[in-house]
Amino acid sequence: MELTGAQALVEILVEEGVEIVFGLPGGCVLDIYDALARTKIKHVLVRHEQAAVHAADGYARATGKTGVCMATSGPGATNLVTGLATAYMDSVPIVAVTGQTPRRLLGKDSFQETDITGITMPITKHNYLVKNPNDLPRVLKEAFHVASTGRPGPVLIDVPKDVSVLRVDATAPQEVVLPGYKPVYEGHPVQIAEIAKAIAASERPLMLVGGGVIRSGASAEVRLLAERCDIPVATTLMGLGAIPHDHPLYLGMVGMHGTAYANTAICECDLLLAFGVRFGDRVTGRVDCFAAKAKIVHVDIDPAEVGKNVRADVPVVGDVRNVLTRLLDLVTPARRQDWLERVEEVKRSQPLTYYRDGSLKPQYIIQQLGKILPEDAVIVTDVGQHQMWTAQYYPFRYPRSFISSGGLGTMGYGLPAAIGAQLGLPSRQVVLVTGDGSIQMNIQELATAVNLGVPVKIVLINNGYLGMVRQWQQLLYGRRYVASRLDGNPDFVKLVEAYGATGIAVTDEAAVRPALERALETEGVVLIDCRVAPEENVFPLVPAGQPLSNMIGGE
Repeated sequence: MELTGAQALVEILVEEGVEIVFGLPGGCVLDIYDALARTKIKHVLVRHEQAAVHAADGYARATGKTGVCMATSGPGATNLVTGLATAYMDSVPIVAVTGQTPRRLLGKDSFQETDITGITMPITKHNYLVKNPNDLPRVLKEAFHVASTGRPGPVLIDVPKDVSVLRVDATAPQEVVLPGYKPVYEGHPVQIAEIAKAIAASERPLMLVGGGVIRSGASAEVRLLAERCDIPVATTLMGLGAIPHDHPLYLGMVGMHGTAYANTAICECDLLLAFGVRFGDRVTGRVDCFAAKAKIVHVDIDPAEVGKNVRADVPVVGDVRNVLTRLLDLVTPARRQDWLERVEEVKRSQPLTYYRDGSLKPQYIIQQLGKILPEDAVIVTDVGQHQMWTAQYYPFRYPRSFISSGGLGTMGYGLPAAIGAQLGLPSRQVVLVTGDGSIQMNIQELATAVNLGVPVKIVLINNGYLGMVRQWQQLLYGRRYVASRLDGNPDFVKLVEAYGATGIAVTDEAAVRPALERALETEGVVLIDCRVAPEENVFPLVPAGQPLSNMIGGE
């Protein structure tokens, strides 16, 4: 069957079950857009290309499907870079299609020509520049396969303008064959048996679960192992929701802003079972002091991660769910009353708390949000203090209920990601928790949200600062607040109303609950501008490069 390159590309999108494409058109993708308009695929017109890739990212994290975004050549393509790096760091499956100048003009500094495959090589799982028109169907199939298998990640396809116009053989291969790409899904049985032996010999085991557990759908297996063997569970930022917040074995998040009891458990455990984590610096603190008393088991689908940052005494390469399923057949039930009592003692003596002084505190807002929202609500955040307060104080119960930029720490991620998540899960309530610094980085996407009529609710933690920057300047730079005060902030209530949304201002605790209730009862986009204590800090805090035992409290 012969079709134009653009038609063939769109046919593959349909075959792959793509429901939504996020993008912004331009000259080199007009033929693709023309073909897209003749399908049932929904196109979401964003106001900036960075928002397209963040929205595709939010959609992918919320649904577990592959997100798709599209941009034209030159600045359209380069505007995807931050979002691709965000997805790459957090292992999110995305296929990004970019337009390119015609092949005859490549390498001539033509209008809106950029080497986007060269630019994105370090921040994509793979990428393609399609020079042979007949390769296009195969490349599309490969891209979806690579993005969604093994350790997921973003794949970019750069399509020259003339390739989308020429007629091609649109027959796509039925099977993707990539001889050099063979993800390992089944962990080695000898190594899995070693994990079982280590658990049986341990007196103070601890599980640390990360985003890999969410990606592989292994939350139920984590819970079963914890309950069967009396093993406390801590999570990384990306692992939030892998186990319910109120489970008696759950210790919360570890790391720089982790709970005191999770960090203490890391320091005191004799066996650390790390599932689907990459041991980033925000988790480990000073590496040579991390879990210094423990034998370390590291299970991950990416062999490059195992042993990269932290030694692995028992390394296992494989899909976390598959490994845990086999492990559950090997372990025997065990009770560890002394260890659990020690953990509970630390919980009681070092609880997660904050000082109530009558001013409006962000922690209080997050707690009220947790009380009023349905259990299956999806929380999206930007990056900064509000992100950490959400991680600490919101009661996550389910996987894929927390969506945030972890590894790259991308401000401006939240609003477009919330739009993508809401479109992917239309029956669930999506709430964005953001800051006055972050939201202004992609605030134009209010137009996208209002135009689509998505019921995203926005809780704005407005402290008049780049809050995390200010906190570090307070603690380390003698309160010299250089370039961190957000003078000139708009009236956010008036601003969202100008976009056609609803705005509510909150200045004290008594107004928080009524504002949240009103927001949930109001159709469409609602922003609650919470004017909080300007110099509130996130605690506990482990200073960068220090052991996890060196926690600064908040009292």
